[in-house]
Amino acid sequence: MLTHLPSMRADAAFPPDEQALRMAVAGNPDAARAHAALASFLCGAGRVDEALVHLDQEIGRQPSKIWPLSIKAGILSGERRAAEALDVHRALVAMAPDMPLLWTNFGSDLAAAGDVGEAAAAFRKTVELAPEFGPAWLGLANLPMGPFGDADIAAMEKGLTIAHDPYHKVQLLFALGRAHGARGAFERSFRKFTEANTLRGTLVFHDGAGLAAFVEAHRILRPSFFAASADPSPQTDGAIFIVGMPRSGSTLVEQILASHPAVEGAGELFALPEVAASIGAFDAPSALLRRLEALTPAEAAQLGTDYLTRAGRYRRTDRRYFTDKMPANWRLAALIRRILPGARIIDVRRAPLACCFSAYTTYFNRHTDFPNGLEDLGRYYRHYLGMMDMVQGLAPGRVYRLDHARLVSNAEEEIRALLGFLGLPFSPSCLKPEENARAIYTPSAQQVRAPIHHQQDRSHAYLRWLGPLQAALKAG
Repeated sequence: MLTHLPSMRADAAFPPDEQALRMAVAGNPDAARAHAALASFLCGAGRVDEALVHLDQEIGRQPSKIWPLSIKAGILSGERRAAEALDVHRALVAMAPDMPLLWTNFGSDLAAAGDVGEAAAAFRKTVELAPEFGPAWLGLANLPMGPFGDADIAAMEKGLTIAHDPYHKVQLLFALGRAHGARGAFERSFRKFTEANTLRGTLVFHDGAGLAAFVEAHRILRPSFFAASADPSPQTDGAIFIVGMPRSGSTLVEQILASHPAVEGAGELFALPEVAASIGAFDAPSALLRRLEALTPAEAAQLGTDYLTRAGRYRRTDRRYFTDKMPANWRLAALIRRILPGARIIDVRRAPLACCFSAYTTYFNRHTDFPNGLEDLGRYYRHYLGMMDMVQGLAPGRVYRLDHARLVSNAEEEIRALLGFLGLPFSPSCLKPEENARAIYTPSAQQVRAPIHHQQDRSHAYLRWLGPLQAALKAG
């Protein structure tokens, strides 16, 4: 780790963007935004330790200020370093016990680290201070607790009337949907889920037509498309991509693999979409395939190295294998095959109706392009299925289809088969993923801290309202 940050003066050794940020900090050393911009730039450049050292300097220089600690906590959380972030959060809430956001951030990292009791207390402190704070209510809804009481539901309804942030309203509505569902009030529950998705749809655009055209463009794929790929190497065969629909059981699969002594669970990474964006993959529906067809073996290998470098930022061990559990990477399966020919892809599938309805009841952040309506959800599922079936046919031996129902019904047999596909020896620790204490940053975090079990299929209680989803799943 670095022990100092280079001088803040403009210097030709720094690229122009960095020079400008350093000059802004030097010109206004007490401006939180200037320091935050520099720290963000350093993190984006993979220089996280430099950003943290800089913030530690500011913490020492301005010990009574909240913002250096707050930025540091945000960086540690963003880097999936929950254990390190917790001490910073404790210092923050001690300094400013009346700030709801600080308690919510604290609760989120406590939940990721598996401390359910303290997480619940932090979220409760938030909603005592601000009943309109949707992220805290949703955080509580994601914890394995008993049903919300009448007072909680009344507080959430009050919060809806006074919340100004529309994303807080969306999260409140999802939490209310969960609350009513847990009490058996399914019609009221479904109404809240629908309100949540409808409001989110006004905030986050889902390009269903663009996705359909993107998938359709892949129908020109032939086995020869991958013939020019570089030969697998020990460096590039360490990536294990876990893809599929949200709420398919992918977090459980990652937790199982991360319990193997040879595999590190890296979580949901943005590394592959970043590489795709760097070659203009999203400029047009067929842009990705045109770019990949034009790559030389050396260029493809370089993109693979670029991915590994980006993913390496989140690695904490020297284990040979690591997982990348970004579900939507199914869209980029062809890119994986082209630039990382030695990588393995695990396609996790759960019963379509149960999976899609579970996704419908889940909050996705403002940066996630995901359907907000039942019909769009059904179409999205069909696009995913079509893409993976195409790639699986073209890449035999590199894509493994894992059925969630079989996994939880016959765990040892299915886990042995999965490890065999990955070329890994069986490890009994994979049968007890709940004993793995790693931080988990997905809505399923608390579910996978329990022994392997069947997930409750809540869709049966809502069937009378799911006709549009069922029809969309069957169409085409």
